[in-house]
Amino acid sequence: MNKLKVKNLTKIFNGKLALNKINFSLEENTILGVLGPNGSGKSTTIGILLGLIKQTSGDIYINDTYISKRNRLKFLNIMNFASPYTELPKRLSVMENLSIYARLYNVKNIKDRLEEIYDYFELYDLLGKKTGELSSGQKTRVALAKALINKPQILLLDEPTASLDPLVAEYLKNFIYKYKKTNNISILLSSHNMQEAQRLCDKIMILKKGEVIEQGKVNFILDKYKKKKLEDVYFKIFGEK
Repeated sequence: MNKLKVKNLTKIFNGKLALNKINFSLEENTILGVLGPNGSGKSTTIGILLGLIKQTSGDIYINDTYISKRNRLKFLNIMNFASPYTELPKRLSVMENLSIYARLYNVKNIKDRLEEIYDYFELYDLLGKKTGELSSGQKTRVALAKALINKPQILLLDEPTASLDPLVAEYLKNFIYKYKKTNNISILLSSHNMQEAQRLCDKIMILKKGEVIEQGKVNFILDKYKKKKLEDVYFKIFGEK
């Protein structure tokens, strides 16, 4: 079953084509990697899916239902998002942040769910601290807690390990891998990191200047280019040695 389906998604910014009729689907309990250099359209795609950017044209379906202005909010409640580029309000405590987001996502039995989240991410020692005072590893745990607070069916991750130190990045990659194995969740993961994508993703989509130039299962793409590493495929496509 397709949790998310995109048809002919197009976005024009100030006369410039950022996305050119891209098509893809995110299937149930899979991780789709969206790969490409800066300016390829990765973040624009995620912004449109979240409703932060309005597409110029194209259709989005969630659980086989067409997404319109009327029903978008309903479906946003089964989605969530995390990115190292988007921090939680720094002056609020961890508890205040998570409580606010639980309400924004219309979480039922908020008290019980927050307790589950505190336990799951071992956050009790951090609850009274301001988010801006946390270490990068602590911020990552809190960001994941926020991203999973509503038990999303669809999780959007925009370059989740960018700017993280190696230990924190490894923690995050291990978490994503294990969480997906034990929970029925579909993840769209934007990344520059080919090793990360090869390790985590079931399928990949490669964007170049707003167009899909490759798409399919990781092993299919590797076989097509006769490579063992996605990094080598990436270099071949984008002309680097």
